[in-house]
Amino acid sequence: MKENTDLFAAFFRIGMLGFGGGPSAIPLFEQEAVKKYKWMTSDEFGDTLAMANTMPGPLATKMAGYIGYRVNGIVGCLVALLASVVPTVVLMIIFLGILQQYKDLAWVEGMSDAVVPVVGVMLAILTLDFLKKSGDSLGWVRAVIYTGISVVLMEILGVHPAILIIVILVLVFLPFKKEGEAE
Repeated sequence: MKENTDLFAAFFRIGMLGFGGGPSAIPLFEQEAVKKYKWMTSDEFGDTLAMANTMPGPLATKMAGYIGYRVNGIVGCLVALLASVVPTVVLMIIFLGILQQYKDLAWVEGMSDAVVPVVGVMLAILTLDFLKKSGDSLGWVRAVIYTGISVVLMEILGVHPAILIIVILVLVFLPFKKEGEAE
């Protein structure tokens, strides 16, 4: 029972504070699942996030469903999904109604614009954290090479991130040596 209460509280917070969609909620998921409740390690979270990004559908519901299932089976999955989706639906109905009614007011436009840099900082911190973890696990040379290749493929050539994640996962299992490993 306590697991379901914790799941509901965690995913309700994520649902209420995850402005900007799935990517902006990733640091919130990590805060709740890894740091606060310790339902998974940071590495397990990274693996879960990578796999969730390769599957169709909204990231937030996939993450909530899996983490909930992992914590308390089917019931935990349902609790986490309801806690993350219902607040968002209710807030969307309320906020979009208000925003549509007052969209021409300067403070409404300013409020919408002010959220963007905060989400950008949250994503930048998460990106740096993942880059550090990649450097530690793959070696810094491979991590920087993979990061550079990923930027070129996604941003310049328009390759879908799911394809890139699958290719990188395959490359990770190739027998390269990490920095500092003896031959």
